[in-house]
Amino acid sequence: MTLAPQYDPLAIESGIYERWLDAGIFRGNEKSDNDPYVIVIPPPNVTDVLHSGHGFNNTLQDVLIRFERMRGRAAMWLPGTDHAGIATQNVVERALKNEEHTTRHDLGREKFVERVWEHVNTTGNTILEQLKAIGCSCDWSRTRFTFDDEYSHAVRKVFVDLHDTGLVYRGERVIHWCPRCLTSLSDEEAEFEDKGGFLYHIAYTVVDPKDGGPKEAVVATTRPETMFGDVCLVLHPDDERWTSYDGLCVRIPLTQVEIPVRTSKAVERDFGTAILKVTPAHDANDFDIAEELGGFDRPVIIDEDAKMMSVDRVPKALRGMERFEARKKIVELLKETGQLVKVEDHDHALRYCYRCKQPVEPLLSKQWFVKMKPLAEPALEAYTNGKLEFVPERWGKVYEHWMTNIRDWNISRQLWWGHRIPAWFCESPDCDHITVAIDEPETCGKCGGAVRQDDDVLDTWFSSWLWPFATFGWPEETADLKRFYPGHTLVTAPDIIFFWVARMVMAGYHFMGDTPFETVYLNGVVRDPQHRKFSKSLGNGIDPLDVVNLYGADALRFTLVAAAAAGTDIIMDRNDLEATFAAGRHFANKCWNIGRFIVSNLDGPSKTVEEIDAFDLELADRWILSRSQRTIESVTESLERFRLNDAANEVYHFIWDELADWYVEQVKPRLYGTTPGGDVARGVLCHVFESALKLLHPVAPFLTEELWGHLAGDRGLLAAADWPVFEQSLVDDAAEQAFSRVQAAISAVRAVRAEYRIPPGKPVRAIFQPADDAARAHFESERPTIERLAKVSDLILDAEIGDEVGAHSVLPDGSSIFVPLGDAIDVDTEVARLSGELERIDKQLAGVTAKLNNEKFVSRAPEAVVDREREKERSWKEQRETLAAKLHALGK
Repeated sequence: MTLAPQYDPLAIESGIYERWLDAGIFRGNEKSDNDPYVIVIPPPNVTDVLHSGHGFNNTLQDVLIRFERMRGRAAMWLPGTDHAGIATQNVVERALKNEEHTTRHDLGREKFVERVWEHVNTTGNTILEQLKAIGCSCDWSRTRFTFDDEYSHAVRKVFVDLHDTGLVYRGERVIHWCPRCLTSLSDEEAEFEDKGGFLYHIAYTVVDPKDGGPKEAVVATTRPETMFGDVCLVLHPDDERWTSYDGLCVRIPLTQVEIPVRTSKAVERDFGTAILKVTPAHDANDFDIAEELGGFDRPVIIDEDAKMMSVDRVPKALRGMERFEARKKIVELLKETGQLVKVEDHDHALRYCYRCKQPVEPLLSKQWFVKMKPLAEPALEAYTNGKLEFVPERWGKVYEHWMTNIRDWNISRQLWWGHRIPAWFCESPDCDHITVAIDEPETCGKCGGAVRQDDDVLDTWFSSWLWPFATFGWPEETADLKRFYPGHTLVTAPDIIFFWVARMVMAGYHFMGDTPFETVYLNGVVRDPQHRKFSKSLGNGIDPLDVVNLYGADALRFTLVAAAAAGTDIIMDRNDLEATFAAGRHFANKCWNIGRFIVSNLDGPSKTVEEIDAFDLELADRWILSRSQRTIESVTESLERFRLNDAANEVYHFIWDELADWYVEQVKPRLYGTTPGGDVARGVLCHVFESALKLLHPVAPFLTEELWGHLAGDRGLLAAADWPVFEQSLVDDAAEQAFSRVQAAISAVRAVRAEYRIPPGKPVRAIFQPADDAARAHFESERPTIERLAKVSDLILDAEIGDEVGAHSVLPDGSSIFVPLGDAIDVDTEVARLSGELERIDKQLAGVTAKLNNEKFVSRAPEAVVDREREKERSWKEQRETLAAKLHALGK
């Protein structure tokens, strides 16, 4: 069979993928005796189709799963998607607003959920097809969705089990509330962002000032709009500056509501005025202080829309006003009353909704929480005792810090799309019982009255933290669960260590008694040239299918993996796909051309390396066999250590720099029959190329599978082939050293040809002075190779150079080469050209040197300008030395 002249990925990729599926290669075998290797996919959100950031993450997983599958392990890569509560609801709500000018409330809960399902059924299928298009070798028969019936049952069971053991509770606390999404958020979903703001110093009037005592207490706050919810002022008990305030009462400005002054060690004595206003309904720390002091109400004065409430504590002029507008108005009113003492610039960290990027509002609310400390203890121990590892390791310390300082998790969300909380409230006015159950109860579990289900849904992460075991059938004791839990590797991004990774470890230990994976490999983030993370909302991402359709899946995959140094971000430009994916595309074409060359020179099966007599191997054969083994060893080690970019680049350099550039060129005379040894050359060439295809397969599966099919005959699919085994017997240090001399010699002659612009077809003479007898023997034995590849008409050993004009080179081993130039170029013309270039450099050098010798310029010019001039001087001096050396070689 012959290969097409040009590599056309679109012509082969879909057919190859179908062959893999038909052969059942991706199916995880729960009955296999081989050691399992398990990855569960980080389920992509069904909000929209994938971009190259997702393609990057999933390609890395595929590299690992294909590598371990070829090593003989029972590989299981479980795919699926996540229902993504807030994100998906936001997408559908935006579509309703923009396309139909309506809201979810207009539709009602049932109709809205139906509309979300329509969206999910479209995007979910598209996502899976995208994963197939980039070559992901998932076990599609086990595809899961976090809203599957069986998965939903597992979610409800977890909630009920945790509730029954006291780890889930319903309580009133200050939570993070998003006024845009109209839902509560966990600590991790309310992201910090540094912002410039102001610190307002406000005077609270003392109610009954004593003679000589203070008449006002000045409080510094960043949020004056919350002061109407103050219940007291607090001082540090050891702060001698303010002891006279203890026991007094003050009036809240603009309302005259009286509140006491108390003491608490929670006050920071070096912040503001060291007098703290306590607003327990709108600040989590204030809530804790009020609990510590006891006996205080928790007045709520800002509503869920972030507007000032119509309550007695709020002045009428502010009621219904948006919080930030209210702040401006309050500042104006305080100025009028003389109670605004001063305003200072103040940078501080504000929390924003991780989805809509709106500032969150701390709000007193009754929500469902999970007690995290008992769950965190075994998960933290797994890391500290080495059972759970992070790559790169620095992320392990981040995990440790968060787990050590963990807080309870708010798991209820005020959404319509999601797992509805399995809790039912009794509707009897005399009964406050809440029935928590997996299945819907008919009546109240306490009084038998009618019940209504909690309107809230569970945090998306509450379902996805079960992903490593609920996907295999838990809570049933399935064969899959027994075989594939615990898993081995999780590949994900570092920004969800807290959202997902840590919680999966906690759930794994609590419900399964073991960590869900051994290694967490944290890939970098794909960013645009402005260093912005690829984002659907920004529209700066690259659709993987666009790249696949233009250049093929392997070009996409190789480009991503080769740049994937662990934890390092990747820059990609959606406006220049040609340049972005050029390396991967060129490499795929190079591999195709090598394969086409080999196939065109085969006439039936080639000899295997085992069938070749070692005495028939030439130096180049022994060299390439040895280099092939070195590559097998290094690529295998790199993949084992999660250095996937190193593995990709090692295969690249072996195929391009050693196999294509050197060995293929060296064996052409033998393959063409102009010199003996064709069978040996074919056997060695096929052996090393097939090994290279195996090493490259995890990164570029389509191309390698197609080439393998033309070389391997009836040996089956490459995706199911064995990983190449390192063979020490084929490593030949002497051959590598010897052939490296030959390479250095050829490269030196080529460099002279390029430097002096000798036409490509014009042969040159070369005089070699070997460093020792070994070098002499190597140059002599590979004389035909040197003469052919360096375009040398006459290679002379140990001859006197005489007074000929020419160029000298010294090789790394101490051997030297002299290339006479008199019969290769017009020396006088070259001397004239070089002399003119030298004169131009001298003029430029004189100008910049004079400028740098001018003390006024050096002292007055900006430092960056002076540095640029010095860099010019250094560069032109180097160029001058090079030109002078060339002229000297030409006798001038």
